[in-house]
Amino acid sequence: MERIRNNMKLILKIIFLLVFAGITKSSGQDLSNDFNKEELTYREFLGYVKKYHPMVKQANLEVSEAQAALMAARGGFDPKIEVDYNKKEFKGTEYYSLLNSSFKIPTWYGIEVKAGFDDTDGTYFNPQNRTPEAGLTSLGISVPLGQGLFINQRMADVRSGKLQLTLSDAERKLKAIEVLYKASEAYFEWRRCFNEAVLYKRYLGFASTRFKGIKKLIELGDSPAIDSVEARITVRNRELNLENGNLKLAKASLNLSNYLWIENVPVELNANMKPEENLMETLPETLKTDTAIFDSQSLGSHPKMTALETKLSMLEINRKLKANLLLPKLNVGYNYISEPVYFDTFNTEDYKFNVDFSIPIFLRKERGNLKIAKLKIQDLKFDIEQQRLELGNKIKAQQTEISSLKKQKNVIDNLVQDYMTMLDSEERLFSFGESSMFLINSRENNLVSAKLSQISIENQYYISNVQLYRILADPD
Repeated sequence: MERIRNNMKLILKIIFLLVFAGITKSSGQDLSNDFNKEELTYREFLGYVKKYHPMVKQANLEVSEAQAALMAARGGFDPKIEVDYNKKEFKGTEYYSLLNSSFKIPTWYGIEVKAGFDDTDGTYFNPQNRTPEAGLTSLGISVPLGQGLFINQRMADVRSGKLQLTLSDAERKLKAIEVLYKASEAYFEWRRCFNEAVLYKRYLGFASTRFKGIKKLIELGDSPAIDSVEARITVRNRELNLENGNLKLAKASLNLSNYLWIENVPVELNANMKPEENLMETLPETLKTDTAIFDSQSLGSHPKMTALETKLSMLEINRKLKANLLLPKLNVGYNYISEPVYFDTFNTEDYKFNVDFSIPIFLRKERGNLKIAKLKIQDLKFDIEQQRLELGNKIKAQQTEISSLKKQKNVIDNLVQDYMTMLDSEERLFSFGESSMFLINSRENNLVSAKLSQISIENQYYISNVQLYRILADPD
Protein backbone atom coordinates (compact mmCIF):
# COMPACT_ATOMS: atom_id res chain seq x y z
CA MET A 1 0.00 0.00 0.00
CA GLU A 2 2.83 2.37 0.84
CA ARG A 3 4.42 1.76 -2.58
CA ILE A 4 1.11 2.43 -4.34
CA ARG A 5 0.67 5.65 -2.38
CA ASN A 6 4.19 6.83 -3.31
CA ASN A 7 3.63 5.95 -6.97
CA MET A 8 0.39 7.95 -6.99
CA LYS A 9 2.19 10.96 -5.54
CA LEU A 10 4.87 10.66 -8.22
CA ILE A 11 2.26 10.45 -10.99
CA LEU A 12 0.43 13.50 -9.64
CA LYS A 13 3.69 15.48 -9.56
CA ILE A 14 4.48 14.52 -13.15
CA ILE A 15 0.97 15.51 -14.28
CA PHE A 16 1.28 18.85 -12.45
CA LEU A 17 4.64 19.58 -14.06
CA LEU A 18 3.36 18.67 -17.51
CA VAL A 19 0.28 20.84 -17.11
CA PHE A 20 2.35 23.76 -15.80
CA ALA A 21 4.83 23.41 -18.67
CA GLY A 22 1.96 23.30 -21.14
CA ILE A 23 0.41 26.46 -19.70
CA THR A 24 3.75 28.26 -19.77
CA LYS A 25 4.44 27.17 -23.32
CA SER A 26 0.95 28.15 -24.41
CA SER A 27 1.31 31.61 -22.87
CA GLY A 28 4.59 32.19 -24.66
CA GLN A 29 3.11 31.12 -27.98
CA ASP A 30 0.13 33.42 -27.52
CA LEU A 31 2.53 36.34 -27.12
CA SER A 32 4.69 35.53 -30.11
CA ASN A 33 2.01 34.30 -32.50
CA ASP A 34 0.39 37.72 -32.57
CA PHE A 35 3.23 38.87 -34.83
CA ASN A 36 4.12 35.56 -36.50
CA LYS A 37 1.16 35.58 -38.89
CA GLU A 38 1.54 35.92 -42.63
CA GLU A 39 -0.19 39.31 -42.80
CA LEU A 40 -0.42 42.24 -40.42
CA THR A 41 -3.42 44.33 -41.37
CA TYR A 42 -3.46 48.05 -40.79
CA ARG A 43 -6.53 47.81 -38.54
CA GLU A 44 -4.78 45.25 -36.31
CA PHE A 45 -1.61 47.32 -36.21
CA LEU A 46 -3.51 50.47 -35.22
CA GLY A 47 -5.32 48.49 -32.51
CA TYR A 48 -2.00 47.34 -31.01
CA VAL A 49 -0.68 50.91 -30.98
CA LYS A 50 -3.83 52.29 -29.33
CA LYS A 51 -3.82 49.63 -26.64
CA TYR A 52 -0.18 49.06 -25.81
CA HIS A 53 2.11 51.85 -27.01
CA PRO A 54 3.75 53.65 -24.03
CA MET A 55 3.22 57.12 -25.48
CA VAL A 56 -0.53 56.49 -25.84
CA LYS A 57 -0.59 55.33 -22.22
CA GLN A 58 1.41 58.42 -21.32
CA ALA A 59 -1.25 60.60 -22.96
CA ASN A 60 -3.87 58.92 -20.73
CA LEU A 61 -1.95 60.16 -17.68
CA GLU A 62 -3.12 63.69 -18.56
CA VAL A 63 -6.62 62.83 -17.36
CA SER A 64 -5.36 61.08 -14.22
CA GLU A 65 -3.26 64.12 -13.33
CA ALA A 66 -6.25 66.42 -13.82
CA GLN A 67 -8.36 64.21 -11.54
CA ALA A 68 -5.69 64.42 -8.85
CA ALA A 69 -5.53 68.21 -9.22
CA LEU A 70 -9.32 68.45 -8.85
CA MET A 71 -9.15 66.36 -5.68
CA ALA A 72 -6.50 68.73 -4.31
CA ALA A 73 -8.68 71.75 -5.15
CA ARG A 74 -11.68 70.22 -3.38
CA GLY A 75 -9.44 69.80 -0.36
CA GLY A 76 -9.86 73.53 0.23
CA PHE A 77 -13.39 72.75 1.46
CA ASP A 78 -12.36 69.97 3.83
CA PRO A 79 -13.34 70.45 7.49
CA LYS A 80 -10.38 71.33 9.67
CA ILE A 81 -9.53 70.68 13.31
CA GLU A 82 -7.14 73.14 14.98
CA VAL A 83 -5.61 72.83 18.45
CA ASP A 84 -3.31 75.44 19.99
CA TYR A 85 -1.99 74.61 23.49
CA ASN A 86 0.58 76.66 25.41
CA LYS A 87 1.77 76.14 28.97
CA LYS A 88 4.45 77.79 31.10
CA GLU A 89 5.58 76.60 34.54
CA PHE A 90 8.59 78.03 36.42
CA LYS A 91 9.87 77.29 39.94
CA GLY A 92 6.69 75.52 40.97
CA THR A 93 4.44 78.29 39.65
CA GLU A 94 2.08 77.65 36.74
CA TYR A 95 2.26 80.90 34.82
CA TYR A 96 -0.41 79.95 32.32
CA SER A 97 -2.09 77.07 30.54
CA LEU A 98 -3.90 78.13 27.36
CA LEU A 99 -5.98 75.81 25.19
CA ASN A 100 -7.66 77.03 22.00
CA SER A 101 -9.32 74.39 19.84
CA SER A 102 -11.73 74.69 16.94
CA PHE A 103 -13.54 72.75 14.25
CA LYS A 104 -14.08 74.68 11.00
CA ILE A 105 -16.33 73.83 8.06
CA PRO A 106 -15.72 75.94 4.92
CA THR A 107 -18.74 76.25 2.61
CA TRP A 108 -19.03 77.05 -1.10
CA TYR A 109 -19.88 80.76 -0.92
CA GLY A 110 -17.04 81.73 1.42
CA ILE A 111 -19.14 81.28 4.56
CA GLU A 112 -17.37 79.41 7.33
CA VAL A 113 -19.01 77.61 10.25
CA LYS A 114 -16.88 77.22 13.37
CA ALA A 115 -17.21 75.43 16.72
CA GLY A 116 -14.60 75.94 19.42
CA PHE A 117 -13.53 75.19 22.96
CA ASP A 118 -11.18 77.41 25.01
CA ASP A 119 -9.75 76.78 28.44
CA THR A 120 -7.41 79.06 30.42
CA ASP A 121 -5.71 78.43 33.75
CA GLY A 122 -2.69 79.71 35.66
CA THR A 123 -1.45 82.71 37.62
CA TYR A 124 -0.35 85.07 34.87
CA PHE A 125 -2.33 85.40 31.63
CA ASN A 126 -4.11 88.08 29.67
CA PRO A 127 -7.43 88.79 31.40
CA GLN A 128 -9.30 88.70 28.07
CA ASN A 129 -8.42 85.01 27.80
CA ARG A 130 -10.07 84.19 31.12
CA THR A 131 -12.60 81.37 30.89
CA PRO A 132 -14.91 79.67 33.40
CA GLU A 133 -13.43 76.76 35.28
CA ALA A 134 -15.15 74.25 32.97
CA GLY A 135 -13.88 76.08 29.88
CA LEU A 136 -15.75 78.05 27.26
CA THR A 137 -17.51 76.68 24.18
CA SER A 138 -18.46 78.64 21.11
CA LEU A 139 -20.46 78.17 17.91
CA GLY A 140 -20.44 80.75 15.19
CA ILE A 141 -20.31 81.79 11.60
CA SER A 142 -18.07 84.03 9.50
CA VAL A 143 -19.46 85.72 6.37
CA PRO A 144 -17.50 87.72 3.75
CA LEU A 145 -19.80 90.51 2.60
CA GLY A 146 -17.28 91.95 0.13
CA GLN A 147 -14.43 89.97 -1.38
CA GLY A 148 -14.94 86.21 -1.43
CA LEU A 149 -18.71 85.98 -1.14
CA PHE A 150 -19.61 84.96 -4.72
CA ILE A 151 -16.14 83.83 -5.81
CA ASN A 152 -12.90 83.21 -3.99
CA GLN A 153 -9.67 81.33 -4.61
CA ARG A 154 -11.06 78.03 -3.34
CA MET A 155 -14.13 78.28 -5.57
CA ALA A 156 -11.97 79.29 -8.55
CA ASP A 157 -9.60 76.34 -7.99
CA VAL A 158 -12.47 73.82 -7.97
CA ARG A 159 -14.13 75.32 -11.06
CA SER A 160 -10.79 75.39 -12.89
CA GLY A 161 -10.12 71.82 -11.75
CA LYS A 162 -13.38 70.61 -13.33
CA LEU A 163 -12.52 72.41 -16.55
CA GLN A 164 -9.02 70.93 -16.43
CA LEU A 165 -10.59 67.47 -16.76
CA THR A 166 -12.15 68.52 -20.07
CA LEU A 167 -8.93 70.20 -21.17
CA SER A 168 -6.83 67.15 -20.27
CA ASP A 169 -9.13 64.81 -22.20
CA ALA A 170 -8.82 67.04 -25.28
CA GLU A 171 -5.03 67.18 -24.90
CA ARG A 172 -4.97 63.40 -24.44
CA LYS A 173 -6.68 62.99 -27.81
CA LEU A 174 -4.28 65.40 -29.49
CA LYS A 175 -1.23 63.58 -28.09
CA ALA A 176 -2.62 60.15 -28.92
CA ILE A 177 -3.46 61.17 -32.50
CA GLU A 178 0.14 62.27 -33.04
CA VAL A 179 1.41 58.82 -31.99
CA LEU A 180 -1.13 57.08 -34.25
CA TYR A 181 -0.20 59.36 -37.14
CA LYS A 182 3.53 58.62 -36.85
CA ALA A 183 2.81 54.91 -36.43
CA SER A 184 0.64 54.98 -39.57
CA GLU A 185 3.42 56.70 -41.51
CA ALA A 186 5.78 53.91 -40.42
CA TYR A 187 3.27 51.24 -41.56
CA PHE A 188 2.75 52.88 -44.97
CA GLU A 189 6.51 53.26 -45.47
CA TRP A 190 6.98 49.59 -44.60
CA ARG A 191 4.26 48.63 -47.09
CA ARG A 192 5.79 50.82 -49.82
CA CYS A 193 9.27 49.36 -49.31
CA PHE A 194 7.84 45.84 -49.21
CA ASN A 195 6.00 46.30 -52.52
CA GLU A 196 9.06 47.86 -54.15
CA ALA A 197 11.25 44.96 -53.00
CA VAL A 198 8.71 42.44 -54.35
CA LEU A 199 8.62 44.36 -57.65
CA TYR A 200 12.41 44.38 -58.00
CA LYS A 201 12.61 40.67 -57.11
CA ARG A 202 9.96 39.79 -59.68
CA TYR A 203 11.56 41.68 -62.54
CA LEU A 204 15.01 40.42 -61.58
CA GLY A 205 13.58 36.96 -62.15
CA PHE A 206 12.25 38.02 -65.56
CA ALA A 207 15.59 39.57 -66.50
CA SER A 208 17.54 36.47 -65.37
CA THR A 209 15.26 34.16 -67.34
CA ARG A 210 15.60 36.38 -70.40
CA PHE A 211 19.40 36.45 -70.01
CA LYS A 212 19.54 32.64 -69.99
CA GLY A 213 17.31 32.49 -73.05
CA ILE A 214 19.45 35.00 -74.93
CA LYS A 215 22.60 32.98 -74.24
CA LYS A 216 20.94 29.88 -75.72
CA LEU A 217 19.84 31.87 -78.77
CA ILE A 218 23.40 33.13 -79.22
CA GLU A 219 24.71 29.57 -78.97
CA LEU A 220 22.24 28.54 -81.69
CA GLY A 221 23.22 31.55 -83.80
CA ASP A 222 19.72 33.08 -83.69
CA SER A 223 20.74 36.24 -81.83
CA PRO A 224 23.72 38.62 -81.95
CA ALA A 225 26.28 38.37 -79.11
CA ILE A 226 25.70 41.99 -78.12
CA ASP A 227 22.24 41.01 -76.88
CA SER A 228 23.82 39.05 -74.01
CA VAL A 229 25.62 42.20 -72.86
CA GLU A 230 22.36 44.13 -72.97
CA ALA A 231 20.57 41.41 -71.00
CA ARG A 232 23.41 41.12 -68.45
CA ILE A 233 23.35 44.90 -67.83
CA THR A 234 19.64 44.66 -67.10
CA VAL A 235 20.19 41.77 -64.65
CA ARG A 236 22.89 43.68 -62.78
CA ASN A 237 20.74 46.82 -62.57
CA ARG A 238 17.89 44.71 -61.23
CA GLU A 239 20.22 43.11 -58.65
CA LEU A 240 21.36 46.54 -57.55
CA ASN A 241 17.77 47.77 -57.28
CA LEU A 242 16.75 44.70 -55.29
CA GLU A 243 19.62 45.05 -52.82
CA ASN A 244 18.79 48.70 -52.27
CA GLY A 245 15.10 47.82 -51.91
CA ASN A 246 15.88 45.13 -49.32
CA LEU A 247 17.96 47.63 -47.34
CA LYS A 248 15.09 50.12 -47.29
CA LEU A 249 12.67 47.35 -46.30
CA ALA A 250 14.88 46.27 -43.37
CA LYS A 251 15.11 49.84 -42.08
CA ALA A 252 11.36 50.37 -42.53
CA SER A 253 10.63 47.12 -40.63
CA LEU A 254 12.80 48.22 -37.70
CA ASN A 255 11.12 51.62 -37.69
CA LEU A 256 7.70 49.93 -37.63
CA SER A 257 8.82 47.79 -34.69
CA ASN A 258 9.14 50.97 -32.61
CA TYR A 259 5.34 51.03 -32.45
CA LEU A 260 4.71 47.32 -31.82
CA TRP A 261 4.13 46.38 -28.19
CA ILE A 262 2.22 43.69 -26.32
CA GLU A 263 1.63 44.67 -22.71
CA ASN A 264 5.00 46.18 -21.73
CA VAL A 265 7.08 44.09 -24.12
CA PRO A 266 8.39 45.49 -27.45
CA VAL A 267 7.93 43.11 -30.39
CA GLU A 268 9.85 42.80 -33.66
CA LEU A 269 8.24 41.86 -36.95
CA ASN A 270 8.69 38.36 -38.24
CA ALA A 271 10.82 38.38 -41.41
CA ASN A 272 8.00 36.68 -43.35
CA MET A 273 5.30 39.15 -42.26
CA LYS A 274 3.47 40.90 -45.07
CA PRO A 275 1.50 44.16 -45.02
CA GLU A 276 -2.18 44.27 -45.86
CA GLU A 277 -2.78 43.72 -49.55
CA ASN A 278 -6.26 45.28 -49.82
CA LEU A 279 -5.38 48.43 -47.88
CA MET A 280 -6.78 50.66 -50.63
CA GLU A 281 -10.29 49.36 -49.91
CA THR A 282 -10.14 49.05 -46.10
CA LEU A 283 -8.21 52.21 -45.15
CA PRO A 284 -11.04 54.81 -45.42
CA GLU A 285 -13.30 52.63 -43.28
CA THR A 286 -10.58 52.02 -40.68
CA LEU A 287 -9.83 55.74 -40.32
CA LYS A 288 -13.48 56.77 -40.91
CA THR A 289 -12.32 59.33 -43.43
CA ASP A 290 -14.93 58.15 -45.94
CA THR A 291 -17.77 59.27 -43.64
CA ALA A 292 -16.16 62.51 -42.41
CA ILE A 293 -18.67 65.31 -43.01
CA PHE A 294 -17.34 68.80 -42.43
CA ASP A 295 -19.43 71.72 -41.26
CA SER A 296 -18.86 74.60 -38.87
CA GLN A 297 -21.02 72.92 -36.21
CA SER A 298 -18.89 69.76 -36.09
CA LEU A 299 -15.79 71.80 -35.22
CA GLY A 300 -17.25 72.54 -31.81
CA SER A 301 -16.45 69.00 -30.63
CA HIS A 302 -12.97 68.98 -32.15
CA PRO A 303 -10.34 68.38 -29.42
CA LYS A 304 -8.31 71.41 -30.45
CA MET A 305 -11.34 73.70 -30.33
CA THR A 306 -12.51 72.07 -27.10
CA ALA A 307 -9.10 72.76 -25.54
CA LEU A 308 -9.17 76.42 -26.61
CA GLU A 309 -12.77 76.95 -25.46
CA THR A 310 -11.94 75.34 -22.12
CA LYS A 311 -8.91 77.58 -21.69
CA LEU A 312 -11.20 80.54 -22.42
CA SER A 313 -13.58 79.42 -19.66
CA MET A 314 -10.65 79.11 -17.26
CA LEU A 315 -9.53 82.64 -18.14
CA GLU A 316 -13.08 83.85 -17.53
CA ILE A 317 -12.96 82.36 -14.02
CA ASN A 318 -9.68 84.18 -13.43
CA ARG A 319 -11.26 87.44 -14.69
CA LYS A 320 -14.13 87.09 -12.22
CA LEU A 321 -11.66 86.46 -9.43
CA LYS A 322 -9.68 89.58 -10.36
CA ALA A 323 -12.88 91.64 -10.60
CA ASN A 324 -13.89 90.43 -7.14
CA LEU A 325 -10.68 91.89 -5.72
CA LEU A 326 -11.99 95.38 -6.54
CA LEU A 327 -14.51 94.94 -3.73
CA PRO A 328 -13.51 95.90 -0.18
CA LYS A 329 -12.65 93.23 2.33
CA LEU A 330 -15.57 93.08 4.72
CA ASN A 331 -15.76 90.02 6.94
CA VAL A 332 -18.38 89.75 9.68
CA GLY A 333 -18.24 87.07 12.33
CA TYR A 334 -20.62 86.08 15.11
CA ASN A 335 -19.94 83.43 17.77
CA TYR A 336 -22.31 82.39 20.51
CA ILE A 337 -20.34 81.49 23.67
CA SER A 338 -21.35 79.48 26.68
CA GLU A 339 -20.07 77.27 29.46
CA PRO A 340 -20.36 73.59 28.46
CA VAL A 341 -22.92 72.84 31.18
CA TYR A 342 -25.14 75.72 30.06
CA PHE A 343 -24.90 75.16 26.33
CA ASP A 344 -28.40 73.72 26.22
CA THR A 345 -29.79 77.19 26.87
CA PHE A 346 -29.39 80.20 24.59
CA ASN A 347 -28.52 83.64 25.94
CA THR A 348 -28.14 86.29 23.25
CA GLU A 349 -26.08 88.46 25.59
CA ASP A 350 -23.16 85.96 25.54
CA TYR A 351 -21.35 86.32 22.22
CA LYS A 352 -18.25 87.40 20.36
CA PHE A 353 -18.62 89.66 17.35
CA ASN A 354 -16.00 90.91 14.92
CA VAL A 355 -15.83 93.05 11.78
CA ASP A 356 -12.77 93.22 9.49
CA PHE A 357 -12.66 95.92 6.82
CA SER A 358 -9.93 97.07 4.45
CA ILE A 359 -9.64 98.54 0.95
CA PRO A 360 -6.72 100.03 -1.00
CA ILE A 361 -7.24 103.72 -1.85
CA PHE A 362 -6.30 103.68 -5.53
CA LEU A 363 -6.80 99.96 -6.42
CA ARG A 364 -4.11 100.30 -9.08
CA LYS A 365 -2.83 96.73 -8.60
CA GLU A 366 -6.33 95.25 -8.74
CA ARG A 367 -7.42 97.32 -11.76
CA GLY A 368 -4.18 96.49 -13.59
CA ASN A 369 -4.55 92.75 -12.99
CA LEU A 370 -8.19 92.87 -14.14
CA LYS A 371 -7.20 94.62 -17.36
CA ILE A 372 -4.51 92.01 -18.03
CA ALA A 373 -7.09 89.25 -17.49
CA LYS A 374 -9.48 90.88 -19.99
CA LEU A 375 -6.71 91.29 -22.57
CA LYS A 376 -5.78 87.60 -22.27
CA ILE A 377 -9.41 86.67 -22.91
CA GLN A 378 -9.60 88.89 -25.97
CA ASP A 379 -6.31 87.52 -27.29
CA LEU A 380 -7.55 83.93 -26.92
CA LYS A 381 -10.86 84.77 -28.65
CA PHE A 382 -8.92 86.03 -31.68
CA ASP A 383 -6.87 82.82 -31.63
CA ILE A 384 -10.02 80.68 -31.45
CA GLU A 385 -11.55 82.36 -34.51
CA GLN A 386 -8.31 81.95 -36.48
CA GLN A 387 -7.91 78.31 -35.45
CA ARG A 388 -11.52 77.56 -36.42
CA LEU A 389 -10.95 79.06 -39.87
CA GLU A 390 -7.62 77.26 -40.38
CA LEU A 391 -9.03 73.95 -39.17
CA GLY A 392 -11.97 74.14 -41.55
CA ASN A 393 -9.72 74.99 -44.49
CA LYS A 394 -7.29 72.18 -43.63
CA ILE A 395 -10.13 69.65 -43.64
CA LYS A 396 -11.44 70.89 -47.00
CA ALA A 397 -7.94 70.90 -48.52
CA GLN A 398 -7.24 67.38 -47.31
CA GLN A 399 -10.54 66.07 -48.66
CA THR A 400 -9.71 67.70 -52.02
CA GLU A 401 -6.28 66.04 -52.01
CA ILE A 402 -7.77 62.61 -51.29
CA SER A 403 -10.24 63.04 -54.15
CA SER A 404 -7.43 64.06 -56.51
CA LEU A 405 -5.24 61.10 -55.51
CA LYS A 406 -8.13 58.73 -56.24
CA LYS A 407 -8.25 60.09 -59.78
CA GLN A 408 -4.47 59.87 -60.11
CA LYS A 409 -4.64 56.25 -58.94
CA ASN A 410 -7.12 55.42 -61.71
CA VAL A 411 -4.88 57.13 -64.30
CA ILE A 412 -1.71 55.34 -63.16
CA ASP A 413 -3.54 51.98 -63.12
CA ASN A 414 -4.53 52.47 -66.75
CA LEU A 415 -1.01 53.63 -67.59
CA VAL A 416 0.51 50.50 -66.05
CA GLN A 417 -1.90 48.37 -68.03
CA ASP A 418 -0.90 50.13 -71.27
CA TYR A 419 2.82 49.65 -70.54
CA MET A 420 2.19 45.94 -69.87
CA THR A 421 0.41 45.69 -73.23
CA MET A 422 3.34 47.40 -74.95
CA LEU A 423 5.84 45.04 -73.29
CA ASP A 424 3.83 41.94 -74.23
CA SER A 425 3.61 43.17 -77.83
CA GLU A 426 7.37 43.85 -77.97
CA GLU A 427 8.16 40.38 -76.64
CA ARG A 428 5.97 38.81 -79.35
CA LEU A 429 7.74 40.86 -82.01
CA PHE A 430 11.10 39.75 -80.59
CA SER A 431 10.04 36.11 -80.86
CA PHE A 432 9.37 36.75 -84.56
CA GLY A 433 12.76 38.40 -84.94
CA GLU A 434 11.23 41.82 -85.55
CA SER A 435 12.44 43.55 -82.37
CA SER A 436 15.59 43.84 -80.25
CA MET A 437 16.71 43.33 -76.67
CA PHE A 438 17.19 47.09 -76.36
CA LEU A 439 13.51 47.75 -77.12
CA ILE A 440 12.33 45.03 -74.73
CA ASN A 441 14.46 46.45 -71.91
CA SER A 442 13.23 49.93 -72.71
CA ARG A 443 9.59 48.77 -72.55
CA GLU A 444 10.24 46.90 -69.31
CA ASN A 445 12.04 49.85 -67.72
CA ASN A 446 9.06 52.05 -68.55
CA LEU A 447 6.73 49.47 -66.98
CA VAL A 448 8.84 49.21 -63.82
CA SER A 449 8.93 53.03 -63.52
CA ALA A 450 5.15 53.17 -63.95
CA LYS A 451 4.66 50.49 -61.28
CA LEU A 452 6.95 52.42 -58.91
CA SER A 453 4.84 55.52 -59.57
CA GLN A 454 1.74 53.44 -58.88
CA ILE A 455 3.17 52.35 -55.52
CA SER A 456 4.15 55.96 -54.74
CA ILE A 457 0.68 57.35 -55.55
CA GLU A 458 -0.94 54.65 -53.43
CA ASN A 459 1.36 55.61 -50.56
CA GLN A 460 0.46 59.29 -51.02
CA TYR A 461 -3.21 58.30 -50.86
CA TYR A 462 -2.68 56.44 -47.58
CA ILE A 463 -0.72 59.33 -46.07
CA SER A 464 -3.34 61.83 -47.22
CA ASN A 465 -6.06 59.81 -45.47
CA VAL A 466 -4.11 59.56 -42.24
CA GLN A 467 -3.39 63.30 -42.40
CA LEU A 468 -7.15 63.91 -42.53
CA TYR A 469 -7.49 61.48 -39.61
CA ARG A 470 -4.86 63.52 -37.77
CA ILE A 471 -6.68 66.81 -38.49
CA LEU A 472 -10.03 65.38 -37.34
CA ALA A 473 -8.24 64.20 -34.16
CA ASP A 474 -10.64 61.45 -33.08
CA PRO A 475 -8.41 58.59 -31.89
CA ASP A 476 -11.19 56.89 -29.94
